[in-house]
Amino acid sequence: MVMNSLIAKLKDPKTKAAFKSYVRAVLASAVTMGLALAADLAPEQAILIGALAAPAAKWADKTEKEYGIGSN
Repeated sequence: MVMNSLIAKLKDPKTKAAFKSYVRAVLASAVTMGLALAADLAPEQAILIGALAAPAAKWADKTEKEYGIGSN
């Protein structure tokens, strides 16, 4: 019974949206950290690129209706 409740909650659109937002934030953090460690960039430049990564990921998501490829 608990498992059915958990599965139902995971299928909820709000939970899916929150998870997608979390994944985008992790992606932006990973891009920032990766650039800071691998490239010879100033920290400010890596932060700027990382700050642009999450909105770019949302823009590229076809299921997002707010803005980007999936919007009308």
